[in-house]
Amino acid sequence: MESTSFIRFLFLILAAVVLLLFTRSWIHLPSPAADELDLLDCNRFSSWCTSKNRIQTKQTTPSSSSSTTRSASSSSAAVRDHSDDVPRHPLDPLTLREISAARSILLSQPPFSSSPSSVIFHTLTLSEPDKSSVEAWSKGSPLPARRASVVARFKGESYALTVDLASGALTTLPIPASGFPTMTIEDMSSSTWAPLSDAAFNSTVLARGVRLSDVACLPISPGWYGEKEEGRRLIKVQCYSAEGTANFYMRPIEGLTVLLDMDTKEVVSISEQGRGIPIPKSAGTDYRYEAVAGFNDDPPRLGLKPISIEQPAGPSFEVEEGGHMVRWAGWEFHLKADARAGVVVSRVRARDPDTGEWRGVMHKGFVSELFVPYMDPTDAWYFKTYMDAGEYGFGLQAMPLVPLNDCPRNAHYMDGVFAAADGRPYVRENMVCIFERYAGDIAWRHSESPITGMDQIREARPKVTLMARMAASVANYDYIIDWEFQTDGLIRVKVGLSGILMVKGTPFSHLNQFPQNEDMYGTILSENVIGVIHDHYITFHLDLDVDGANNSFVKVRMAREDANPGESPRTSYIKATRQVAKTEKDAQIKMKLYEPSEFHVINPSKTTRVGNPVGYKVVPAATAASLLDHDDPPQRRGAFTNNQIWVTPYNESEEWAGGLFVYQSKGEDTLAVWSERDRAIENRDIVLWYTLGFHHIPCQEDYPIMPTVSASFDLKPVNFFESNPILSAPPNFEKDLPVCVAAAASA
Repeated sequence: MESTSFIRFLFLILAAVVLLLFTRSWIHLPSPAADELDLLDCNRFSSWCTSKNRIQTKQTTPSSSSSTTRSASSSSAAVRDHSDDVPRHPLDPLTLREISAARSILLSQPPFSSSPSSVIFHTLTLSEPDKSSVEAWSKGSPLPARRASVVARFKGESYALTVDLASGALTTLPIPASGFPTMTIEDMSSSTWAPLSDAAFNSTVLARGVRLSDVACLPISPGWYGEKEEGRRLIKVQCYSAEGTANFYMRPIEGLTVLLDMDTKEVVSISEQGRGIPIPKSAGTDYRYEAVAGFNDDPPRLGLKPISIEQPAGPSFEVEEGGHMVRWAGWEFHLKADARAGVVVSRVRARDPDTGEWRGVMHKGFVSELFVPYMDPTDAWYFKTYMDAGEYGFGLQAMPLVPLNDCPRNAHYMDGVFAAADGRPYVRENMVCIFERYAGDIAWRHSESPITGMDQIREARPKVTLMARMAASVANYDYIIDWEFQTDGLIRVKVGLSGILMVKGTPFSHLNQFPQNEDMYGTILSENVIGVIHDHYITFHLDLDVDGANNSFVKVRMAREDANPGESPRTSYIKATRQVAKTEKDAQIKMKLYEPSEFHVINPSKTTRVGNPVGYKVVPAATAASLLDHDDPPQRRGAFTNNQIWVTPYNESEEWAGGLFVYQSKGEDTLAVWSERDRAIENRDIVLWYTLGFHHIPCQEDYPIMPTVSASFDLKPVNFFESNPILSAPPNFEKDLPVCVAAAASA
């Protein structure tokens, strides 16, 4: 017995070391200096600040990162002190002091006061005031009551509450019938090292030829596949060999899956289906600059010379000092980081060029959920159907943006202020950036031909836009979310995918070795490596309030109309027919290439001078639709992707398309379920939901790291303005542009 206990103790010590190594690579902790290795204090980059290693309300100076990041940071993003922050707008996120106050209030009241250390905070964020209060508020007026929204677990039970920061009152809210709250960073990181305390797991890893010191593991949400998985929080853990590379994702210990009780860290079962599958090679997998090009070398830049946008007179946009209001070129909006959604854009208003009036466009827009199902039904893969916002926290996975590379030199940065699992606040620096973008695009142009006799007319205007950007690194995958505001009233929302593929090991090193009738479930990318086919669906919550809250959804259907015989040499033309959606089911849209439509959100009570209702339209670009069986368990949970567009009446409790509690949920609290009520939506306060999709069949160019692939959609004014709103935009003249001289040339 003593011998067994001693062995377990050694495994725990080893596990702690592996946890440190893994956490640094998975959540991108910067390299600490020698005197910063005390895990009882962590810096502002840390996403794993918890009850065991937390940041105090008074922030410390972050430690340095790699040489590349350090030199970039020194010239761009400044460190900001948030200890004295105060809210300036009703939608401003909770400050450090407010998070601490909400935590103290909750822990002082029953049942939580009986054992404060047993309370785990899964969400601690602003409970936003009702829309009417926000709309009625004006700068300089007192803020509406500040409340915190809390989702917590206490002694095995989940709670949803609001905390009134002034009165200290707690209000308990209903919770969903199934599922659990979003994982905390501590849930994820502690689950990755827990298997190392299990002797059977360690023996299996060693038998596969991997040293325990090289093991790196990932926490994988299990989805829901029946009653046997109910009643406790479970997580699956799969592991990799980090020997010889930072890109351990390319070296899976294929077929080894640990089922873990996330609360007790007990190993429930171990599945080993990968015996005989080698660990793929490490050569050629590292993607770091110093590994690929040689850190001290001067490698070629593909023949490219550096490009930088310079603004000697400063940017054209303004960010309220210490606040979140952004103003630029006829736009005004509120911008903030969010632990679940990533970034939230609110109170979007456009200035009318004719009247100077600020007019409403959108009350709130954000990523509501992501659904990423992998297309491999085998034992080690069938459950990989991630919901990155509701299970992992899209904002929790956001890493500090890299100045000069993620964002240009002229960018302004915003931080995120979040609560750790113990309810204490920490800061995620440089989580969002804002910058003006000019890529040589044209806002509008026209030149006359000599045949008109007016060939002296040559008019063109440059297109400059404003970008608000965040990036989340959800383990292997990186998502880039851009909100791009154009001077003509258009908002372009773009999603970029990069990062590293989730791959499976195979005994085969060449395509010709695979049995003819064996399904690979993907593409062979390198020796013993298969990139598995998968989808990405990103569902946006778009609370459009076009010139007011009460709007209608109009489907403008385009169809061929046959010309009457003898009336025209033409035999057909296209006719547009407008159909106003009365109820939710009228507005459930599946895109069809040969049955095209436009999708308008209009204000029926406001018209232009010639009688058209003012509005905005959703303009889809490339997208994809789910092909899964609607009764497939993951698709039941991800049923919000069954349509590309949904429209629902506004309900403050309906924000998350996959439900409030997504983790291990059955799919009973989703957008698809809410919309089955078929509620009235005509001339009401409505929310439009748009799902942008990708089918991804991996290819060798995605190995070992993927070039970014993007898709987007537009929110475009349709009869919102009386005419082209940028008609009076000035052209560029040489005399107005800065003359930039390279540093080497000016020395």
